[in-house]
Amino acid sequence: MAKQGGLGDNFYVAEFDLSGDVGSIGNISGGPAALDVTPVNKSGHERIGGLRTGVMEWSTFFNDADNQAHEALSSLLTTDRVVSYFRGTTLGNPAASEVAKQVNYDGNRANDGGLALAVQALANGYGVQWGRQATAGTRTDTGATNGSSIDDGAASSFGLQAFLHVFAFTGTDATVKLQESSDDGGGDAFADVTGGGFTQVTGVTSERIATADDLAVERYLRVVTTTSGGFSSMDFAVVVVRNETAVAF
Repeated sequence: MAKQGGLGDNFYVAEFDLSGDVGSIGNISGGPAALDVTPVNKSGHERIGGLRTGVMEWSTFFNDADNQAHEALSSLLTTDRVVSYFRGTTLGNPAASEVAKQVNYDGNRANDGGLALAVQALANGYGVQWGRQATAGTRTDTGATNGSSIDDGAASSFGLQAFLHVFAFTGTDATVKLQESSDDGGGDAFADVTGGGFTQVTGVTSERIATADDLAVERYLRVVTTTSGGFSSMDFAVVVVRNETAVAF
């Protein structure tokens, strides 16, 4: 991929698509804490990795319409929420997700009349994880659907994590799951990824799942939807994080 700007990005908090209300992303960061273990016989610092952390910070416009920023953020829920940033809305593009606690909703009314609010979400348990868009931004299925695949270039051996946002749902139930193939379904038919299915959807929701950390994952991945009772519309987005090395959470 070439150098890019940040035009056409999306931003999601739990079951809310706030892409039209977020004015700027101030910070997406994470990784292990750097623990200083410098002994007295060294002239420079030595550090080892500590606890994993992560944070997302953004500025949002005040919008009290249904399902928009004020409804999504003003309650300052103490429960965990899935937060995701999508770099553009092209299948396979980078995306960052975290399971996080929202810690503020701080308003600033400028003297020119502008009203913006600063929000910070601190990762809880897993840190910020960068992966790829397994849906091209928000995807709308009107029934059971096999989505297009993303090519990760090679198989891997350390499992994966995935994040789901469901923004709107009409129907009885739907199941969102990941499938894999070694050759994009040419001779090796797509099959379910072990541990790659989300909890059955019956309304708006969000979720993080993780497979076994030693699971072999084939080169191509796609998102499919199935149903037992039927559904007529579901707006949702999925991020997949393939582990290229052993991980521990």
